[in-house]
Amino acid sequence: MTKHVLVWFRRDLRIEDNPALAAALNTHLPIIPVYIHAPEEEAPWVPGGASDWWLHHALESLDRELNQHGLRLVLRNQATLESLLEICRTHNVSHIFWNRRYEPAIIRRDTYIRQQLNDEGIVTKSFSASVLFEPHTIKNRSGKPFRVFTPFWRHLNTLPVEGPVRINGSKLTAALEPPRGEPLQALGLLPRTPWDKMFYQVWDPSLKGSAKALNEFVNQRVTRYKDHRDLPAVNGTSRLSPYLHFGQIGPRQVWQAVQQTGSAGSPGEYTFLSEVGWREFAHHLIYHFPETPEQPLNKGFSQFPWKPDATYLKAWQRGQTGYPIVDAGMRQLWQTGWMHNRVRMITASFLVKHLLQPWQEGARWFFDTLVDADLASNTMGWQWTAGCGADASPYFRIFSPMLQGAKFDSDGDYVRRWVPELKELPSKFIHQPWEAPLAVLKKAGVDLGENYPKPVIDHRAGRERALSALSLNKQMNQSDRVGDTH
Repeated sequence: MTKHVLVWFRRDLRIEDNPALAAALNTHLPIIPVYIHAPEEEAPWVPGGASDWWLHHALESLDRELNQHGLRLVLRNQATLESLLEICRTHNVSHIFWNRRYEPAIIRRDTYIRQQLNDEGIVTKSFSASVLFEPHTIKNRSGKPFRVFTPFWRHLNTLPVEGPVRINGSKLTAALEPPRGEPLQALGLLPRTPWDKMFYQVWDPSLKGSAKALNEFVNQRVTRYKDHRDLPAVNGTSRLSPYLHFGQIGPRQVWQAVQQTGSAGSPGEYTFLSEVGWREFAHHLIYHFPETPEQPLNKGFSQFPWKPDATYLKAWQRGQTGYPIVDAGMRQLWQTGWMHNRVRMITASFLVKHLLQPWQEGARWFFDTLVDADLASNTMGWQWTAGCGADASPYFRIFSPMLQGAKFDSDGDYVRRWVPELKELPSKFIHQPWEAPLAVLKKAGVDLGENYPKPVIDHRAGRERALSALSLNKQMNQSDRVGDTH
């Protein structure tokens, strides 16, 4: 019986720059491409509905691309090890190759799966495809993981970045009789109720879409990235994050594309590549500190006096806080599965500081509603905002939604787009409608407390409450340290 090599696709849903596929090609064996949908194995961070929507279309696109080379993507929706072993036994699979992931639950699972496959006499090998540098290879001068971005980024800039792995698609050989697979619809990834209508207007979640997004960014926007990236009403960011998350494009491809354009050496290019560096830093942190999706990296925040409140949390989730820039961001998130990065910081700060809700609640909501719900980046971002992570924003830095709105959305175009109740308000009041005279509100058709909520908490009161919580947390930590000396 002919031997086969199995390529286990995961968050690497592409053909180009796919080291596992390249290694399979080099065996000169017929290739069986497999994707196994087993979200329960990612618990407690199971992908949400927005991620599932993107995954459905990404798998459809990958299968279409593989078909052009004579291969068919085999889909399974049962336990991963069970699926792999069944295919190995029925199709004489001698090798299994895959590209690594760095989430704690996945590392534990993959380690176990590798052991079981090796016990069956199957050759296994994993590769690096989703980061520029393997997290375990990056250490500070003391041989320890970095906890501050600037020295991490400085170190990365001393290292050569490998180019993308080239794939000769004409040499890919398919199995004569591929294993049975499930139809894509059987994975149940698309919503039963059509809440995803706007997703189709905003995104092209295909491999062609990823190539188009990268090409447009590096040729049209990267030179202005430094100046435009903080303006949510402007199309100034790359919007590559979901393509990177699902591996429809790799960071090596992005790095090379940016450096090969006429923007090389520009402030926009450097600023954007540093954002790629932040993504690397996120994977570095979650690899070395696997407890951080649930626990603060800074143990001084382990007993922080949060005030969980379901009413506050719900108002924030629904974009009904009464603070226009916050509500605009939360509605953009719900309707499109994405939120502008500057607004992510504003909305997150409002939740953990003004409302004193645990950062984990915000992280779970983002993870459930973002199409780019990457556990590493999501964890780092929320801990940064809460002041309890690596290179964190100081807890006492409390964003004013009004000032942030006025600075980054001065004309109110972003707010008007996502909070249409306020679209007729003058720019002077768009970020603080409660300051508008009654006559102005009436002319704009705004009835605070009726068709747009009053602020769920006064800004000054929320700020003072957050600072009081920080002070109390410091006192508790000092008390604990005193107790430890006795």
